[in-house]
Amino acid sequence: MSDPARESETEQKARRGRNIALALGLVLFVILIFVVTLVRLGANVADRPL
Repeated sequence: MSDPARESETEQKARRGRNIALALGLVLFVILIFVVTLVRLGANVADRPL
C-alpha cells in the first residue's frame, strides 16, 4: 500500500472518491436487505390466522 502522507492531491481525491462510492454501495446494500426483510415479514404477518 502507498503511504497516505506521500500521495499527491490527485491521488487523494481518487482515494476519497473510491471511499465514497464504496460507502454508498454499502449503505444501499443495507437498505436493500432491510426492505427485503420487511416485505418478507409483512407477507408472513398478513397470512397469520386470527
